Amino acid sequence: MEALISFLAAAIVAGTPLLFATIGEIITERSGNLNLGVEGMMLMGAVMGFMVGMMTGNAALALLAAMIAGAFGALIFAFLTITLRANQVVSGLTLTIFGTGFSNFIGQPLVGQIAPEGIRLFFRPYTIPVLGNIPVIGPILFRQDAFVYLGYAASILLGIYLYKTSKGLNLRAVGENPGSADAVGINVNLYKYVHTLLGGALCGLGGAYLSLVYVPAWQEGVTAGRGWIAVALVIFATWNPYKALFGAFLFGGLDIIGFRMQGLGINVSQYFIDMLPYLVTIVVLVVVSMKKSKENAPPKGLGNAYFREER
Repeated sequence: MEALISFLAAAIVAGTPLLFATIGEIITERSGNLNLGVEGMMLMGAVMGFMVGMMTGNAALALLAAMIAGAFGALIFAFLTITLRANQVVSGLTLTIFGTGFSNFIGQPLVGQIAPEGIRLFFRPYTIPVLGNIPVIGPILFRQDAFVYLGYAASILLGIYLYKTSKGLNLRAVGENPGSADAVGINVNLYKYVHTLLGGALCGLGGAYLSLVYVPAWQEGVTAGRGWIAVALVIFATWNPYKALFGAFLFGGLDIIGFRMQGLGINVSQYFIDMLPYLVTIVVLVVVSMKKSKENAPPKGLGNAYFREER
């Protein structure tokens, strides 16, 4: 039982960067923008967060830098696709290439360096009083670091925002039918810009968690394809931030299961273990695509540039 609890607690940690990236992409796609540059924004946030953390030793400044870097990447995408109405798929893929090159260039002098001790101590696990003492659930969910708790809060707050507020309703209207939203006085471009940048900031936070907490050191390609898994998780979660919690932690478990199996003496090819999250991603996409329902459907305006003179 203790081994299972330990594994599930570690899965929460491994799934946290996926969670930030997934909810960031959810809020972006809810505005009707399909940003495939998640991997690039995560890398930009990872390298800037790590660099500022090394320079200042301040966790708050490191996270702020990561958010700004992710939002900057999203701003590039937003300007191309919202203002210039460029193809969203091509722009997103270009952002991934840009983010990869950006992180390699900025991070070259940082390769192999360890995150400052002060930041590592800041993100050490904290036990939430009372909740942390609940049998089974407490050690899994409530004996984690502050970043994990921030992930819980971000998902819940985003869900409340989307489904319980007028601004969230406006956002969903923009994603479904921007022409109708514009006709009733909603500033479509403003909603798209704000939520695309917010999504980028969340992706940047996911990258910072990898470089500052999960690894914690700088290495090229630290995201290791997690941005692409996050894009698939958006579909798995059916654009719902509450479901994203489950999906991210499930895939976090798949990410670390190889190490646990080796610890138990189970001999499984490491290549198969490395392939497993991506294999499950393909299976999930196929299964979700087969379930044709309104709940599983993406926003109707997703991926389409809006020009008000065409409505």
